[in-house]
Amino acid sequence: MSLKTQNLQPIINFIWAVADDILINKYLENQYQDVILPMTVLRRLDLALEPTKDKVLKTYNKFKGKLDNLAGLLTSEQHGSGLAFYNISQYTMKRLLADPKNINQNFLNYLNGFSENVQDIISKFKFRNQLERFEETGITFSLIEKFCNPKVELSPDKISPMAMGYMFEDLLRRFNEKTNAAAGRHFTPREIIELMTHLVYLSVKNKIQKGTFLVYDPCAGSGAMLTQSKLFATDPEGEIKSTATFHLYGQENTGEMYATCKSDMLLKNEDPDKIKFGSTLSEYGFDPNLKFNFMLTNPPYGTSWKEDINKLNIGTGNKVSIVDKRFNLKIKNFKGELVATSLTSRSNDGQLMFMLHMLSKMKDPKDGGSRIASVHNGSALFTGNAGSSESGIRQYILENDLLECIIQLPNDMFYNTGITTYIWLLTNVKEERRKGKVQLINASSEEFYRKMRKSLGDKRVELAPKHIIKIQQLYFAFEENQYSKIFDNEDFGFYQITVHLPEKDENGNTVTDSKGKPKSDNGLKDIENVPMKENIAEYFKREVLPFAPDAWYDKNRIKVGYEIAFNKYFYQYKPLRSLTDIAADIYALEQETEGLLKEIIE
Repeated sequence: MSLKTQNLQPIINFIWAVADDILINKYLENQYQDVILPMTVLRRLDLALEPTKDKVLKTYNKFKGKLDNLAGLLTSEQHGSGLAFYNISQYTMKRLLADPKNINQNFLNYLNGFSENVQDIISKFKFRNQLERFEETGITFSLIEKFCNPKVELSPDKISPMAMGYMFEDLLRRFNEKTNAAAGRHFTPREIIELMTHLVYLSVKNKIQKGTFLVYDPCAGSGAMLTQSKLFATDPEGEIKSTATFHLYGQENTGEMYATCKSDMLLKNEDPDKIKFGSTLSEYGFDPNLKFNFMLTNPPYGTSWKEDINKLNIGTGNKVSIVDKRFNLKIKNFKGELVATSLTSRSNDGQLMFMLHMLSKMKDPKDGGSRIASVHNGSALFTGNAGSSESGIRQYILENDLLECIIQLPNDMFYNTGITTYIWLLTNVKEERRKGKVQLINASSEEFYRKMRKSLGDKRVELAPKHIIKIQQLYFAFEENQYSKIFDNEDFGFYQITVHLPEKDENGNTVTDSKGKPKSDNGLKDIENVPMKENIAEYFKREVLPFAPDAWYDKNRIKVGYEIAFNKYFYQYKPLRSLTDIAADIYALEQETEGLLKEIIE
């Protein structure tokens, strides 16, 4: 049974104390994580291998030199570790402590003894770079001794990948607070992953009882979203109880997170080769033709993807032109014609690019289609004017009827940001009643969260099980009420027209061009957004001409825009207080102040 999150704090505090006790005056504070994070992962792997250590060594010594490839034997249940990795060194971390004099040399031997898949993890942590410094500062023995302390319970039997994610997030948050650095990561709290997996899987519960399904996270982090979603679907005591096979795929471009994710895939007997390193947007690690049944992610938002643009960009000058099928799509112009365009969001925020990437990895509806859950901030809803790429991405999603629901979460849900966040649910196999529709759920009020007894960074509130159920019920009911609104796809679209007014000379006469047409006064130009369901000419006649009879618009220069003004749909008018009530309060304050002054004077 995995340790509960609230019980992790003593372990986290102990590991943190290791940094303060052992690394102080040896490392700068912003370098602590270069030691503590890989040591935590290595000890976790070490504990998993401890029970089979002697069996692995016996097999290795018996067959080395006789077989070219021993990996199959050394990972087998009968002769090896029974896991996807092994270590052929004679040492475990505890055994290293028996020879303090040679511990530096032996520790290197221990690291070199790991299988290739663990060597990749060690490499991504750049951990061997630390060994010379360990020896110079004389901390190798005390560091290993600390991590072998029984108080540091890191066994995979006791701490799940989700719990490890919490531990890493908390440690990273502490490291960054110590150095006044921004965390730069958005680890997804357990209860949000729980909500996302419920919404993604429960609606197709009967369709995933058997078979094989591919699950993907393009921003895998520590891998918790992948492993927890599989656990929810296959838990024999859970709501779905699927006996199907679920293959987990992920990509991560942060070295320590990739290493952590891959290590937990090894511990869970998942295929570590299905976790790739590098930027998903510019260095996608899988076969371009590979499609996934389920995708769940929390992409970085408000984060630059300029480096990816530079790798993908083949344009010249100020023209960005990306030759990549994921980002070259067709959307309708104001005439209703499909036009090919490169949809590339602004360089300082790439969250919608991950959305396009996932859409390109959806299975064909004939093959069962795909379901996506993705966390975003408000920028994804409304950033970008009509005709911009951000608006174009929303347009593509809505014109193709891929958006099913957006759920606004309470503020202060994440560890390193208090901003408003939203879960987007997308699919290309909508049930009949949802076709052409989008559901918006406002789960931001106090009815949907509880305050935490102790804050964790910026995380001050959490979803209790009853809140998750309440949000699920709103989603599955698909009805309008105080918290749920249902719209047609076109309700979020509009036509943007530029309203022109004639230019006047100093005598107040209209200035015309060579053809006798009025010249537009640039200083009087204005923009009108015409709801997509309305006729532009009729709207113009009703909303503009009564106030500007000589106005006109260019019928050949109309832009299409899409935005989801979430707050507008859930706005509740609160009447202003009456003057009588305000006056009474002012009078009461005056009386209090007068009494205070008398007290001071006397």
